Amino acid sequence: MTATPANGPAGYFPSIEKKYGHPIAHWKELIRSSPLTRHMELVAWLKAEHGLGHGHANALVKHTLDEGGK
Repeated sequence: MTATPANGPAGYFPSIEKKYGHPIAHWKELIRSSPLTRHMELVAWLKAEHGLGHGHANALVKHTLDEGGK
């Protein structure tokens, strides 16, 4: 039996981990510890300060905020 690929923002997680070399938990902790709280502010911060692409940053922020991360 094969694992079903994740849908939505989590679908980006394998490529995020591979491209940036950190587990998803690392990025979620950064987002949670940031003083920023608004979605697009967090996306812009991840892009500017951590070099993430827009789609990857957006997926991480959405998933973290959907979990009640802020």
